[in-house]
Amino acid sequence: MSHADRVKALMITKSDQGQAAAWCEVGESDLMEGDVLVRVSHSTINYKDGLALTGKAPILRRFPMIPGIDFAGTVERSTHAGFKPGDDVVLNGWGVGESHFGGYAGLARVNGDWLIYRPAAFSAAQAMAIGTAGYTAMLAILALEAHGVTPAKGQVLVTGAAGGVGSVAVAVLKKLGYGVIAATGRPAETDYLKSLGAAEVIDRASLAAPAKPLGRERWAGAIDVAGSHTLANAIAQTRYGGAVAACGLAQGMDLTSSVAPFILRGVTLAGIDSVQCPREQRTEAWRRLARDLDPATLDAMTVTRPLTDVIGLAPEILAGKVRGRVVLEV
Repeated sequence: MSHADRVKALMITKSDQGQAAAWCEVGESDLMEGDVLVRVSHSTINYKDGLALTGKAPILRRFPMIPGIDFAGTVERSTHAGFKPGDDVVLNGWGVGESHFGGYAGLARVNGDWLIYRPAAFSAAQAMAIGTAGYTAMLAILALEAHGVTPAKGQVLVTGAAGGVGSVAVAVLKKLGYGVIAATGRPAETDYLKSLGAAEVIDRASLAAPAKPLGRERWAGAIDVAGSHTLANAIAQTRYGGAVAACGLAQGMDLTSSVAPFILRGVTLAGIDSVQCPREQRTEAWRRLARDLDPATLDAMTVTRPLTDVIGLAPEILAGKVRGRVVLEV
């Protein structure tokens, strides 16, 4: 690659009028510090990317910023001991697309410690069909397993089920033998959710009001992307000894709950962080995705769009209008 090589990038700037996004060209010299240079082939859009692009939440920590918390690509140059030119890699999180230039550009220069090898089971496009959303779903499933939630213990609730985290969670849980209760605000997606493996589809409105301290025991575990009252209701209706994995805030950051489920039913609330998650856990999550996520099911929940569509997709993902996963071709 020549040093004169320039690639398209989405740059977000901030002024007194707020933040603005514009396409521009960048070269290697415009990138931030890092010991690995990656030629980016694919990225994706997650709920967090939607917040960053619209400015609805202070996700971006510095300006100007190239957003995009995920990318897949091939190493061009490396002074990191773990990577060499030609290696296929994936990055999720680590503040990339928030405080360090991210995946919405043809090149990315990053700290090699943030990268993992792309599992051979997945193409670059499939790795981004999974993205942070799918990898977060797998971390949540690993947490439920670690807390003894097995298929024999009962069903698992997945909130925001038609979204990115939810779609992958439903598909993987089904393959692992769990009965899945999918909660969604989109009744039109019932057939889609059943095609992914949901045994039952419920209206998210049934979980959206303030929770009672304890509800009827309905599920052995739950994966929640909503927070707020939805998470409180998920906890209050978890069976004795069950566990709830919390990984999102689509309804709100608040949690008005009671200690009753914890001290009367022995319920565990497990927090899921995808950004700073240690590399061993990341590698394990991706290993399990390669084993437990059916590629045909992944393809069925994925649409492919050019990277230039990302600005228009941002408000749609926040409004809950994006089904499943979106792969962005860089």
